[in-house]
Amino acid sequence: MQEPFSPADLKARIGRQVRLEGWVHDVRALGGISFVLIRNSRGVVQLAVPKKAVPPELFALVAGLRQEDVISCLGEVKESKAARLGFEILPSSVEVIARSAAPLPLDPRGVTPASLDTRLEWRSLELRRPETAAVFIIQNALVQGFEDYLQGRGFIRAFTPSIIGGVSEGGSEVFKLDYYGREAFLRQDPQLHRQLTIAGGFDRVYDLGTNWRAELSHTPRHLSEHRTIAPEMGFIADERDVMRLEEEMLVHGIENALKRCPDELAVLKKDLTLPKIPFPEIDFPDVYGILESKGKKLPRGEDLDEESKDLLASYARDELGSEYYFVNRFPSEPKPFYIMRYDDDPNFARSTDFFLGSLELSSGGQREHRHEKVMAQLREKGMDAKSLEWFTEPFRYGVPPHGGFSFGIERFTAKLLGIENVKEAVLFPRDPERLQP
Repeated sequence: MQEPFSPADLKARIGRQVRLEGWVHDVRALGGISFVLIRNSRGVVQLAVPKKAVPPELFALVAGLRQEDVISCLGEVKESKAARLGFEILPSSVEVIARSAAPLPLDPRGVTPASLDTRLEWRSLELRRPETAAVFIIQNALVQGFEDYLQGRGFIRAFTPSIIGGVSEGGSEVFKLDYYGREAFLRQDPQLHRQLTIAGGFDRVYDLGTNWRAELSHTPRHLSEHRTIAPEMGFIADERDVMRLEEEMLVHGIENALKRCPDELAVLKKDLTLPKIPFPEIDFPDVYGILESKGKKLPRGEDLDEESKDLLASYARDELGSEYYFVNRFPSEPKPFYIMRYDDDPNFARSTDFFLGSLELSSGGQREHRHEKVMAQLREKGMDAKSLEWFTEPFRYGVPPHGGFSFGIERFTAKLLGIENVKEAVLFPRDPERLQP
């Protein structure tokens, strides 16, 4: 099986015969010569087919090619100053592997504009656009960098369940399902099972998988199904150990994308730079004063609203010199029962959110590992202690201080690449209206 050639691979083979397979991206017939742009997962290359230099049947076959036909060609790589890449292929044979129907419902060249709904409806054709494919190649490199960093720090990947028997955070934003006649739910986050894995003696784990949230939201930032990378580690000093882990993981991911995806970044006209760490930290209750100085009064004990996030983003950029920043010591009232509170001020929790601009990329912090505190906070939240015994009982048998975070992969990809709607950073997005393809 032959690996697909990239343009760089082919440029290194000038003067040699190669076999190239892919889709017909475009065909231009100019009388005595035809040009075919052939596209594979690695790029777009030009075939030059002069009428005088090839057999008549080959010239006729090429003239009859349609956009998105799948072809295989054998030919010589020749240097060409007129070609955009500095070379082209002179084919000696062309085989049509699969014909494309015409007309196309969507133009993968992007010449004919299409709405987002149309592009998502015909996603397989849309993914053939080099600009669209580049997003997912870069996303892959980011995740690969995240995993390389975590694995290098002694983390192991853990596969935690997506089907759970109880709701961990309360609320109605969960998908219910029939589990052999019993009520079950799709997870919102692999949080509790990561903690149970730490309780099981694995002091460094991460989950890479899918989560679901059944909120009727139609903003460009929300999905009904999304992917996260979610590390958890034991024996931490406090939540700042978690923050240092997250910022180092993020930088490693960007570094890997810069190394592996220069062509894709060029296609998107995106110039990435490595952010400097450590990232700034903005703590409650200081947040109240910062917001008041900008004309916003946030009621004590409440979580951040969208206006507050916008104002903190401008403060971090203008006063702290960073688009990336953490918000720490959130009010404990709106936080889940498993978050650790400050013993000397239980009105605030060791809860951290990580932001790029005004977009929240992750939630995390230090978890409560003391059984009596877990139970007290669970009861305070009005939750059913019996239904959560599967989670709380192991905490009676010795669990170390631990913490972690859940980092949104598609949100980060979209924000990093300047994509306005997160659905464009998902292969096949799910939202309240879209269940296919």
